[in-house]
Parts: sequence; structure tokens; C-alpha cells
Amino acid sequence: MNENYKKHYPVMLNEVLQALAPKDGEVYVDATFGNGGYSEAILKAANCRVIALDRDNTVRQRAQELQQQFGARFDFRLGQFGNLHELVEEEINGAVFDIGVSSMQLDEGIRGFSFAKSAPLDMRMSQNGTSAADLVNNLSEDELADILYNYGEEKKSRAIARKIVEVRRDKVIATTTDLANIIYSILGRGNHQMIDPATRSFQALRIAVNDELGELQRGLDAATTRLVAGGRLVVVDFHSLEDRIVKTFFKNNSEKRVHISRYKQTEPCKTNATFAFASKVIVPTESELAENPRSRSAKLRYVIKN
Repeated sequence: MNENYKKHYPVMLNEVLQALAPKDGEVYVDATFGNGGYSEAILKAANCRVIALDRDNTVRQRAQELQQQFGARFDFRLGQFGNLHELVEEEINGAVFDIGVSSMQLDEGIRGFSFAKSAPLDMRMSQNGTSAADLVNNLSEDELADILYNYGEEKKSRAIARKIVEVRRDKVIATTTDLANIIYSILGRGNHQMIDPATRSFQALRIAVNDELGELQRGLDAATTRLVAGGRLVVVDFHSLEDRIVKTFFKNNSEKRVHISRYKQTEPCKTNATFAFASKVIVPTESELAENPRSRSAKLRYVIKN
């Protein structure tokens, strides 16, 4: 087994299983397969079937291991969850999304997701299409600044974009180290107690390269359509842009509660809302944070379909 599979920690696994509540004979979608942590746990929790999706072809080895272990109960399909409506034609009882880059992708330095290791400036989850290097070396200063500000919430986006354009006049910005050094020249290097100053810009480019926010919206729409009555949709996300999309989607499609009078309890509206229940936000436990610091920004929300 690949060492990255062993090291990967499925974030908020117990909370995901509680929210999804797998049952015998039902069908679930693991929309972000990764190392298969959620898929394996769901298959062990009930005599059910799991359809797993991932756009990253490097996870096939892990998928084959689960196919050998669980047989026809496990079905892996290569593709991005934004295309879930095409990849999954079956009705489903639940779906789980773990949004963002996986620990395996971060740890695999050659993929260019992290500035911690010098590597080609790639960041493509599917390993095809436009790369981060393509964006950095070809977009206009304004386009780069907008990406860094809108997707990374980087306050110095204009200055960083200006520096990128200045540097690329003389040489191609080809590696993660090239880009990180440009960012450090504007923001400084910080210290070991702070989030690295390059984090926001790298996150922004990764989101842009993979159209992560568009994928999330399309995935939520498609999964909701495939859910049967009583089906559950569970999402774990890691930053405010994703969480805003999830929170808004769940709120806009849930039954609104109306206060009738000061003497009566709040009652649900009699509407045709898609979701009968929407959870409050759930965060990792202290013990999980101690064991897996990468889970520190995770938030879990789930809904149950009418």
C-alpha cells in the first residue's frame, strides 16, 4: 500500500458516519474518494453499497484494494463530482463530500500543491488542463489580483500580482519555490507560529485551476437531485468560501421556521422545501485536533431530504 494512504487521516470520520447513518441495503456516494477513508468506513458500518468518485487517477490503486475487499458493494468511477449527475444515474440514500485538496496531494510534492517542497507549479487535481503555471505566466495583472483576492482573501493581492508580472518579464515562473519567493518578497516570511504568508495565494490558484467553487455548487445540486426522500447529504469543508456556498445552499433549500406568536412555539412553514432538516455547524473534537492538526479548519454540515 502507498505510504500516503497509511498516513492520511479521514477528517471528522465519526461525525460523518453519525450524520450519514448508513443502513443495510442502501446506496451511498463518496463524492471525494481520496484515500478511501470514508468509503471503507461506510462499507464496514452497514451491508450497503458505495459509489466512489474522484477526478485524480492516482487513487485507482486504493480503489482496487477496496474492490477486492468488498466486491460488488464498492464501485469506483473516475470523474469530478461536479459531473455527479452524469457519473451517478442511480437513486441514492446519502452522499458525502470532503471539499478541497487531499493530504495525499499535499504530501506528493511533485503535484505542486504545496510550497513546502520545490516542484513544478501544477496544482491540477485531474492532471490535465490549465495548470497554475499557465495562470501565473499568462493572466493579466488584474486577473491575477482578482484570483488572489476573491479565492484567497489576500489583502496584498494587487502588490503580489504586480510583482508576478514584473518577475515573469525576465523568466518563466515555473516552480512552487519561484512563486513562494515572489510572495515572500511582498509579505515577508512570517514565523513558525503563523500560517505561512504564501498559503492564501497558493489556495487561491488551486481553487482557480480546479474550478473548486463551481464544482462544489454543481455537485451539491446533482447530489440533491439523486437523493431519495429521507436521504442525507453531508459536507466537510475547510475554508470560508466553501462553507458560505454550503451554508447558503442548505439554508435556501430548507424549510423555513416561522414564529406564529409570542405564545406559540416556532413552527415549520408548510412549503415544498427540498430539505426537512439542516444541521448546525459541527467542528472537530479536541482529541482529533491533537491527533490531526490539518483538521483545525474543518466544518461539517448535513441535511435530510424531504
